[in-house]
Amino acid sequence: MADNWVETTAGELRLWADEHGEELDEQGARLLLDLVREEMGLGAAEELTAEGVRELLLEVFPESVVAGADEVPAVLDTLRRLVAFLRDTRAVPAPRAAELAAEIERTAPAFAAAVAAADTAERQVAAEVIAGLMRADGVPLDDQDAVEAWVAEFEALPEDERYARTEEYLRQTEELVVPPVRLPAEAELAAAVRASELTARVIALAEWADGRALTEHDQLTEADAEEARDVLGMKLTGGYAQLEDEGALERLWWAAVEAEVITVGDGAAASGPALEGLRSADDAALLAAWLPLFDAVVVPEHDPEDGLDAMELVQNEMTGVLIHLYEQEEPTTPHELLEALREHVGESYDFSDEDAMSSLVVDAFLLELGALQEWGIVEPAGEEGRALTPLGVWGVRELLLADGFTAPLVGELADASAAGLVEGLTWHRPDTADEEISGWLAARDAKDAAADLLDVMRTGGPGARNLAAAVLHRIGPEAAPVVRAAREHPLVSPYAVLWLNAAGDASGRELAREEYLWVFVDTVAGMLETAEPADAVEAALADAPPGPELLAMIDELWRTHHDDVAGVLEALGDHHPDKVIAKAARTAAYKARSSG
Repeated sequence: MADNWVETTAGELRLWADEHGEELDEQGARLLLDLVREEMGLGAAEELTAEGVRELLLEVFPESVVAGADEVPAVLDTLRRLVAFLRDTRAVPAPRAAELAAEIERTAPAFAAAVAAADTAERQVAAEVIAGLMRADGVPLDDQDAVEAWVAEFEALPEDERYARTEEYLRQTEELVVPPVRLPAEAELAAAVRASELTARVIALAEWADGRALTEHDQLTEADAEEARDVLGMKLTGGYAQLEDEGALERLWWAAVEAEVITVGDGAAASGPALEGLRSADDAALLAAWLPLFDAVVVPEHDPEDGLDAMELVQNEMTGVLIHLYEQEEPTTPHELLEALREHVGESYDFSDEDAMSSLVVDAFLLELGALQEWGIVEPAGEEGRALTPLGVWGVRELLLADGFTAPLVGELADASAAGLVEGLTWHRPDTADEEISGWLAARDAKDAAADLLDVMRTGGPGARNLAAAVLHRIGPEAAPVVRAAREHPLVSPYAVLWLNAAGDASGRELAREEYLWVFVDTVAGMLETAEPADAVEAALADAPPGPELLAMIDELWRTHHDDVAGVLEALGDHHPDKVIAKAARTAAYKARSSG
């Protein structure tokens, strides 16, 4: 039977190999034959053409099979034996077998490069996931023994548990994303560090404390603490409203110790190795020394079990305020920041006297906001708002990166691959996305850029195709030959037709109805990858036809040959505001699933 031709051919190929004394990778041969049937849609091995060989090696195999670069010779040898078998059994004429063999040799270098690229990408992704899992478990990546122990323990887990842990990590990783930001040059950041009151006070504290006797807990004596406040200009003067930050000096002290600007031991203080970094004229060295200080001072460690006062409560939660400021496009008023902070504090802590503690939290917050402004982390912006300074943006981003966040920078995609550009654009707002696309295109020849984007459209999912197609439309008519050549690929063809029409190409044609429906499904499926279903449906309806036409279209959609058609119809059924259309979409989704 036709459905069994892969098994029949594989069996005959094995017999042929035995008769000719050829070694045969039987499993590899079955894999290639399966790809020819399932991915290329051929009804027999003898239908393979030279163009098909190229498609198999450069598109189908790299997209469908996870293989290492060291496996390339074996794959090519297996394909050569298949062609020799087809020739010897006269399944194909000798001249065509020669064409197939020649195409294998012509394509071999490009095939090796394609597999190597895919293998590298797979390994990089796997390595990043494994490293992320280890970080989440508290494993120091620079401790080889700890890393090896973790890997051995992880590999000993049942496969379903390893899969579940990986899936959960990837889900959490998607949530750890912040919007892209702009950063100034290193010299500007270093100048801001030198101008920061935090830098000046810590240097002064370290110089003053050098050689001072300490208490048994490595702290300043009461008399020395009073003198230090005078030296640093931190004399207590009554504070803000009901509250005064009496712990400001202690906070500065422990931050300096943690950042190794000051060292403590044997009952005395001394200058630490990071002090020279804070004094350094070298910008990179200065920033490297300042970042641990920033980390220690803005994220102080107050244990809730020890009983926290209002100031310590606020300091424990101020990281969230800094991230809030980092994520905002516009300045935020202190009142808005305070409300967010109070809500979070109220959820995290139980107060016996809520009114009194609420008032103290307000005072503590205003004191903390003032300290951040004094240190050059936060600045007034707009009429009454606050925003992070460029130094604050840099510092907060470094802390986010250390905690495993994805924190993109505007402009960093200019040197990315097409796949990297498309992936990176998902984190951008429209204005910065436009800037990234312009920078990426400016660095490339139009035809090369179009070819790379078309490769992404062939291999990526709906979301990647949509983004790649949007970037492709920014390229001028000089890319027409490349786009015309891509019209034969089923995943690219409709988008290529749309591009050629927009470019006014003479070879253009109108989309067939089936293609139009496919593009609609592909577009909505792409939206569903990154947006909530209700939001994706709302966005899709902006470009959809009006009621009666949409109703008629839904009745056709379920027949569309797209893997995601049922999911798209279900989203329309769940979230379309018109009950009649929603019901029709649910019915069509059922038909799509029933039809397979």
